[in-house]
Amino acid sequence: MKKLAVVFFCVMALVITAHADNSWKRVQDAGKLVIGLDDAFAPMGYRLEDGTLVGFDVDAAELLGQRIGVAIEWHPTAWDGVIHSLNSGKFDCIWNGMTITPARAEQVNFTEPYIMDGQVVVVRFNENRFTSYGDLGGMVIGLQKGSSALNAVGALPEAPKEVREYVDNPKALLDLESGRLDAVIIDNVVGRDAISKRIGRYKVLPGFITKEPFGVAFRKADVSLRNRVQAELDAMVADGSLGTISEKWFGENIVDKAAW
Repeated sequence: MKKLAVVFFCVMALVITAHADNSWKRVQDAGKLVIGLDDAFAPMGYRLEDGTLVGFDVDAAELLGQRIGVAIEWHPTAWDGVIHSLNSGKFDCIWNGMTITPARAEQVNFTEPYIMDGQVVVVRFNENRFTSYGDLGGMVIGLQKGSSALNAVGALPEAPKEVREYVDNPKALLDLESGRLDAVIIDNVVGRDAISKRIGRYKVLPGFITKEPFGVAFRKADVSLRNRVQAELDAMVADGSLGTISEKWFGENIVDKAAW
């Protein structure tokens, strides 16, 4: 009986070893990290007119790949099926401004947040009536029709006088600039991208009305790969290299967790 028990445990040890997580080694052996993304999500990852893939996430991932010694291969995919595609093995991770939610966390293994997204308030650059989104009671607010900014209106401490909906954010920002609006509620990364392209026209008020943290998503079993990427992301924050990429795309460092 004892001999049978020893044999049983030896076999089990071999089975466990055979099924041990080798996801980081797999990527190392392949020499590349394959990343799934929606390539039409500016400013995180999108195409220029000549087809070049650019964006904050693109720059961050390419730098991380250089630092950990693997090439980055981009795999454009439909966003509504991106988690299924990840779990079916079409790519190694999703790195494309993916909001961390409890429902998604049941299906994938996220890194810690690398950017805090969410709804913020943009006002004119020289505006001095407001110090936070709590000062918008009785004001005229603009936002993109059908966006989550409309839900954020309900989270304001005081109701605005009027909410005007626009077909897109650029039109709302132009009306803000011309004085037809007091403020615009907008997605944080989209708003900061717009501001970086029109320096001296707008500013973001401190604080988030709602918070939507972004993380890199991996398969549940790929713990060693997730941990290797997490360690390098932490190093990129610590040495300022991720902040430099943020300043390129958003005009400021929005990867500093102290500001979240």
